[in-house]
Amino acid sequence: MKRILILDGHPDPANERFIHALAAAYREGAQEGGHEVVLVRAADLTFPLLRSQHDYEHELPVASVETCQNALNWATHVVILFPLWLGAMPALLKALLEQAFRPGFAFSNESSGRWPVKFQNRKSARLIVTMGMPAPLYRWFYLSHGVANLRRNVLRFSGFSIVRSMFIGSIGSMDKQRARRCLDKVRDLGRNGR
Repeated sequence: MKRILILDGHPDPANERFIHALAAAYREGAQEGGHEVVLVRAADLTFPLLRSQHDYEHELPVASVETCQNALNWATHVVILFPLWLGAMPALLKALLEQAFRPGFAFSNESSGRWPVKFQNRKSARLIVTMGMPAPLYRWFYLSHGVANLRRNVLRFSGFSIVRSMFIGSIGSMDKQRARRCLDKVRDLGRNGR
């Protein structure tokens, strides 16, 4: 069984957002599968923006960010869900990740050879991303650039060994039947801790 952190990265707390339904479906599935689960919603957190290198490297995180860091340390699997905005994650989620994945928490400024020491080792992650465009267009024409940045420069850089992605496209034209299929698939991913 896994310890799973679900990070719901939609900045709008309104319940009708599909990301929130996906996060709830993953949580239900994970609990059915016997996994331990913690859900963090970015929309419910309050924290300042980082505005300088000094702040990033030396300022202590506020309580809400520290809670998120504690959940990251506890988890063996992290699920990050967000809508694609302007080709990448929403600014609020990016700001939260900047706050949480700091030197001293996610990695060390001291290096082991050429690279910094990674502190989030032996963990896996799942990215679930919704978008208005068809998912194959984002994956193959745009090369998933915004998601690739999160995979490579945040998660893998800090030690995550397995990072999988699920893209759900054409959200604006999604009917109830397709929405149900997506929720069922995400519930199954949660049940299997993937």
